[in-house]
Amino acid sequence: MAKRDYYEVLGVQRGASADEIKKAYRAKAKQLHPDRNKDCKVSEAQFKEVNEAYDCLKDDQKKAAYDRFGHAAFENGGGFGGFNRGNGHGDFGSAFADVFEDLFGDMMGRRPGAGGGRSRASRGQDLRYNLRVSLDEAYAGAQKTITVPGSVACDACNGTGAEGAVEPATCPTCSGMGKVRATQGFFTVERTCPTCNGQGQIVKNPCQECRGAGRIEKERTLSVNIPAGVETGTRIRLAGEGEAGMRGGPAGDLYIFIEVKEHPIFLRDGKMLACQVPVSMATAALGGEIEVPTIDGGRSRVKVPAGTQSGKQLRLRGKGMPPLRHGPGMNGESGDMLIELVVETPVNLTARQRELLREFETIKADNNPQTQGFFQKIKGFWDEMKG
Repeated sequence: MAKRDYYEVLGVQRGASADEIKKAYRAKAKQLHPDRNKDCKVSEAQFKEVNEAYDCLKDDQKKAAYDRFGHAAFENGGGFGGFNRGNGHGDFGSAFADVFEDLFGDMMGRRPGAGGGRSRASRGQDLRYNLRVSLDEAYAGAQKTITVPGSVACDACNGTGAEGAVEPATCPTCSGMGKVRATQGFFTVERTCPTCNGQGQIVKNPCQECRGAGRIEKERTLSVNIPAGVETGTRIRLAGEGEAGMRGGPAGDLYIFIEVKEHPIFLRDGKMLACQVPVSMATAALGGEIEVPTIDGGRSRVKVPAGTQSGKQLRLRGKGMPPLRHGPGMNGESGDMLIELVVETPVNLTARQRELLREFETIKADNNPQTQGFFQKIKGFWDEMKG
């Protein structure tokens, strides 16, 4: 059976760059690898064919000869010693070694490109803590004390996991690599060492306090600085305050997620604050001044225009929330505060008040613009229905 063109085997065009050839080989080898196609003779044959093609095309001299003479360049010696075709799949070790880590590093329990053995020490896990703060604290910033459950380095063994803080010994099975190799046919597979579970070292006399882990469970009290301007969803990272690492490994990080509680007076939208303020019917009609609270605990006097209707908004510049990590008075433009006026209808009227209101009602005047506009719309609607 005639050999297929090497470029066709890899699925690339003639003249493809070395990177394109390598990328195509990776994809084909990963797809056809025997471990992923068990008991499939066709895939095994194609896998060998892909390796043979890549072994030729990855070498500049072999590629040049193949481009000129095709498969004939390697028949009867061909002048290219070391290109082994006797097993039908080329120099497998040479072709596959440079991409082995990229393709199957994840199958060995580590990332592609990670060299050497595992360290005996492993990093601790990151922790999450949900913290609720008031809007006042979010405005000015605060110092909060929290209690975090988790693990800390064992004092008895100084985090080594060994009794008397003795350093762990190198694993005799994997010689400290954390992995062992096994040959399966023409392919060598690396697996986690069963003796040390990939740690590379073993503890002969485990610490009685932590049982060889190098850490113990213990609650910690931490002081957390809450910067001004935080809002719900803000994340604060405390490096090294997470779970302690195994056997002296570095600790993870602690992530604090902020939730700002609702305020009884103010509503927040980013840097903007909003506040509803009731005004009397007389003040709304005649105009006047009212006093409104601000988030900093102060008060501001606001002028109410005559003829104010419910829903009218007034703006206080710079009385909103500060930008994140810029406290009140620091550089950084704060948001504004919107005041929504609500005209209040009086209740529990006295006889005199009722008398005055009835007298006011009998005085006909065109000073109710919303009423006039509403009834004009009704009149137009009725006229349209009659037509």
